[in-house]
Amino acid sequence: MTVAVYVGIYLGFLIFLIGCVRRVIQYARAPIHLRWELYPVPHEEPGRVAHGGSYFESSDWWTQPRHFNWRGELRAMIPEILFLKGLWEFNRGLWYASFLFHFGLYCTIASMVLVVGQVIMSAAVAGWTNGLGGLAVAGGYRVTGYAALLLTLAGALALLWRRMRDAELKNFTSPADIFNLVFFILTYCILGAGYCLRPEGAASVTSIARGVLTFDIKAEVAPMIGFGLVLASVLIAYIPLTHMAHFIAKYFTYHAVRWDDRANLRGGKIETAVAGYLRYKPNWAAKHVGATGEKTWAEIATANPAREVRK
Repeated sequence: MTVAVYVGIYLGFLIFLIGCVRRVIQYARAPIHLRWELYPVPHEEPGRVAHGGSYFESSDWWTQPRHFNWRGELRAMIPEILFLKGLWEFNRGLWYASFLFHFGLYCTIASMVLVVGQVIMSAAVAGWTNGLGGLAVAGGYRVTGYAALLLTLAGALALLWRRMRDAELKNFTSPADIFNLVFFILTYCILGAGYCLRPEGAASVTSIARGVLTFDIKAEVAPMIGFGLVLASVLIAYIPLTHMAHFIAKYFTYHAVRWDDRANLRGGKIETAVAGYLRYKPNWAAKHVGATGEKTWAEIATANPAREVRK
């Protein structure tokens, strides 16, 4: 049982990493997206952000050095990542359930980091576990662990209820959306039950983590929590293979679409890339565009489809 749990955890995280890297490469290699041209961009200088300006408003902007404002970008990113600021502003009704679910996942990650940190510090520092630092970390991963269980389950159940009962949301709900939420609910229920009902003498959370890091098969993993860990590993491996990998897509949506204000200079990377795109031969179903896979973008863009239809 213990070996199967360890192997499941190793494979789950390995597939997750490979899937995430594949997604990053896929998005990074995608053609340049049409810009939103919405200002101000957070990484602009604070003075320009205040009045909604851009470096394009400066005289001879193409000859002047640019100053990237990391603080401004972080001030925009952190509230969006941690608190789903955009959803709060534009879809308040859906925010409550979604925030519970996502914050529960953040607590899960925090709990995992704290447990691994406890194991590493215990091995590196003598007496760490019973010292002030060890007790503080132990208390931290217990709090974040219980919070992860309760918040994720509450959020997943609320989202499942909304998707099944909300008439408007039903139009955007696929069987995969239902399956994903049920998968999370089942996994967290089994993990929670396995932890709370583990028999006396069974391996603790830190013992399991230590065993995973050192492949110590002496730890006796209780069957239910072992099954929950394997199921959680399958879930982790499954995430980047689905649209739940939107945490990667969201980064590119912001940085390559909303906030991409790079200058298109003569002979630059953007001009070179667009010149290559103009040689593509798109194939669209919309007949009025004339994109039948035979003409290049350049030919389509320089033609007058209305005139050709009149002929």
